[in-house]
Amino acid sequence: MEAKADLDIAITEGNRPYEPRGAALALFSCREREVLMEGPAGTGKTRALLEKANLCAIKYPGMRALLVRKTRESMTQSVLVTFEEKVVPPDWPILAGASRAQRQCYTYPNGSCLVIGGIDRSSKIMSTEFDLVLAFEARELTEDDWECLLTRLRHGAMPYQQAVADTNPDLPNHWLNRRAGGTRMIRLLSRHEDNPTIHADYLANLSQLTGVRRQRLYKGQWAGVEGRVYADFDSAVHLLDKRDIPPDWRRVRSIDFGFTHPLVCQWWAVDGDGRMYLYRELYRTRMLVEDAAKRIVALSEGERIEATVADHDAEGRATLERYNVATLPADKRIHIGIQAVSSRLRLADDGKPRLFLLRDVLVERDPRLSQCHEPACTQEEIDHYVWPRELSGSSRNSEAPAPGCDHGMDAMRYAVSYVDGLNHADAMLDIRVLGVRE
Repeated sequence: MEAKADLDIAITEGNRPYEPRGAALALFSCREREVLMEGPAGTGKTRALLEKANLCAIKYPGMRALLVRKTRESMTQSVLVTFEEKVVPPDWPILAGASRAQRQCYTYPNGSCLVIGGIDRSSKIMSTEFDLVLAFEARELTEDDWECLLTRLRHGAMPYQQAVADTNPDLPNHWLNRRAGGTRMIRLLSRHEDNPTIHADYLANLSQLTGVRRQRLYKGQWAGVEGRVYADFDSAVHLLDKRDIPPDWRRVRSIDFGFTHPLVCQWWAVDGDGRMYLYRELYRTRMLVEDAAKRIVALSEGERIEATVADHDAEGRATLERYNVATLPADKRIHIGIQAVSSRLRLADDGKPRLFLLRDVLVERDPRLSQCHEPACTQEEIDHYVWPRELSGSSRNSEAPAPGCDHGMDAMRYAVSYVDGLNHADAMLDIRVLGVRE
């Protein structure tokens, strides 16, 4: 009854029509300190968290809530869009002021405040106290991130303090699944039938996914990945927060052509110790090479690119050449390239790997890939870059990984093979003839 009364208050005072069901409804009356809101894609998890934040802001004057993801940048086109377009009315005064990208908080007339943050800017949030912490896409966080956020639950404007993690399932041994399997965190299971606004076409797209993506995003299962090519890849180790690249570091681009499949251009930096960092990525379907060339030139403005290694498509390379993007033919030997990448992913004597991916380096997200729940960047490919099931360990030396999620993987191999000096003799001849043109 209390949850129903609270909903009536929220809808009357500042909300769009909303009818929570299942786990979303349970969240409104839940007062446990730690909550995991889990389920497949499209069940309304994110909106449920935002509706609760808005309700509590209205009901408890002066309360403070933190809306957070691993990076602040990733909040702009995901969580904040849902909040502004689906939760609160378009003319509400809390929307006045800064743009989404620059916004730091939503301030209510009664003094309540929803603060927007990212773990990558933790100094701005770890010195503040909150009543609610709502962590979106929480599988991106580490358990240390989560426990640091818990220390911020001490504002006291609400009769209870609570942290809620919103996630699609991931690996079975993910810390969120383990924590919710114990006594510290309550688990709320969100299902497609809980979301009355879900479209049949959206569900049909999810049902057509294959492998581990289908298990996680359609079935809502914590599923592992069998036969990962890069088994040593660990997001806690190999993913770093976005950072400025020093001007004196080497810079290399790698390109894998595509149209129906993604065209991928990666920008890599190499530090003084030879470590590689993916610091920018163009990953788009249905993009003409001519249009890609224009984007590549514009995005690289002011940077000294040592070399651009590309797939061997002659027409594509000629088009790039017309826009002053001189290319070298990539070393396309699959297993030698995989071994080189794998070697860089393993920890060296100093305890660090020799290859990193920076978060939020995607120039723009491909809406078609997002709608189909296909990987939309190199980072999202890694878990799905696998050996065919029928291959034994010994036969993997002669067979290629399963096709599909290999566009960013190919570009990564090209870059590593170049930086490690593995290119074929014909590629090295091109280097001597062309030189560095940019």
